[in-house]
Amino acid sequence: MGLPSFSIRNFPLVAATAATTLLMVCASTGFAQQMDASRVRAANLARMEAERINGGLSRYNTAACMHQIGGGDCLIRSTDQGYLFEFLGGGPGWQTMNKPATVQTTILISPDGSEIRQVDYNGTPR
Repeated sequence: MGLPSFSIRNFPLVAATAATTLLMVCASTGFAQQMDASRVRAANLARMEAERINGGLSRYNTAACMHQIGGGDCLIRSTDQGYLFEFLGGGPGWQTMNKPATVQTTILISPDGSEIRQVDYNGTPR
């Protein structure tokens, strides 16, 4: 008993089988799930606004969750009022260097993700 033979003639079948398997694995682990585009826009807008009001990227970075698609765990809730994000921030590299956050931001973005409704809080972490 040896290894199964492989020839260029079997390649389309092998490739199709591998692609199908990969697709099934991705779908079962959530990679194939689509996120609402408005949530992605809202998270990007919230992150950029926090960066702006806290002095720009040379002075401030948001928590890692705000760099995940759609804001990750920083999304507190999504209602007909919009997307509410709450996250920490600090000087560049604060999280990587295990330094404490210096700012906490809570911000509401419109339901379509296109405008800032309100910055509810931007100050010392509570």
